[in-house]
Amino acid sequence: MQILKILPDMVLELKKPHPCGERRFRVLRVGSICRVVCLGCGRDMDLDRIKLERAVKRIEPAPTDTP
Repeated sequence: MQILKILPDMVLELKKPHPCGERRFRVLRVGSICRVVCLGCGRDMDLDRIKLERAVKRIEPAPTDTP
């Protein structure tokens, strides 16, 4: 299994939806335990990195600050 490059402010689309129905989550913190926040209801949760990497369907890049 290859390690995914996950950075703060990236938006991840997961395979299974959150109970609110949303599949997209913004990454707040990265490490062995990652913190993500649901873009539908705003709930944040901590997930093991391995579990999160298995659940990712698609990665949207972090927005860049270009003037």
